[in-house]
Amino acid sequence: MCAILLLFFIPLLLLKPTKLAEKPQEEAALCPIDITVSGVDKPLPLETYVQGVVASEMPVSFHEEALKAQAIAARTYALRQTDNGQKPIAADVSAQVFSTEADRKKKWGKDFTRNEQKISAAVEATAGEVVVYGEEMISAMFFSTSNGKTETAQNFSGSDIPYLQSVESPGEEDVAPSYEEKMEMPLNKWNEALGVNWNEEMFGSLQLVRNSTGRVQKVMTTGFEATGRDIREQLGLRSTDFDIAFDVTNNIVHITTLGYGHGVGMSQYGAEAFAQEGWAAEEIVKHYYTGTEIKKITNSDPQCLKAP
Repeated sequence: MCAILLLFFIPLLLLKPTKLAEKPQEEAALCPIDITVSGVDKPLPLETYVQGVVASEMPVSFHEEALKAQAIAARTYALRQTDNGQKPIAADVSAQVFSTEADRKKKWGKDFTRNEQKISAAVEATAGEVVVYGEEMISAMFFSTSNGKTETAQNFSGSDIPYLQSVESPGEEDVAPSYEEKMEMPLNKWNEALGVNWNEEMFGSLQLVRNSTGRVQKVMTTGFEATGRDIREQLGLRSTDFDIAFDVTNNIVHITTLGYGHGVGMSQYGAEAFAQEGWAAEEIVKHYYTGTEIKKITNSDPQCLKAP
């Protein structure tokens, strides 16, 4: 009986093709770009720099997918602004905020190790990933909080950029602590800030001309006209989605603002809202940057060949 069984199995073994061990395909190495940060002693490896930006630009309490989306946007922004590491970049809001490891230790104290690991995981998971439109890296603008929609580049700067269009950004009022701000300003401070001499009649004829995203595009009254962006900057408002009311009795200007930031590109609290709904980082990024794709920069890419 044993011999019969052996004879039965031997042909099957001979007919079965031998599967050779597959050699794992080697992944191309990431491009070794260094970033020069103003005020920092020496250039930093790209991913080290990105870690310092994500830790500074987005709350560490955010969902990991939101942090990943921020890492992709920050990396793209840095490479475009520095021409792939050939020019320095500022460490403040004139570019994107960066903090050193020493800064982060001071900021986080006993939570440093835990927070650093969370940020590091988000950066490592997206290492080398950038946002492109066609073959070109985009200007990956981002900001804190929208009013439910992002702003267009056309409305903000007058330049129509295909990947910086207005998109819906729901749920931010539920996750953003600074979604709405109410402030009061004495009339004399208002006039001082704007360099004007408004009176009751001028407030009575005030018009706020809004664009398709609900933000103020133009402010007009008798003998006065300015853009919403100018008013925001001169008064230090959080966004260009604002309302103005005047208390005649007390000579007080009441201003209500929705959102925080210029509104163009990726909303950080919007990214958090989407992440809490189960969106992956790639989905978040491609939603906010219309018509884009995500690619990984390796040492064989033209962008890498341009690096110093």
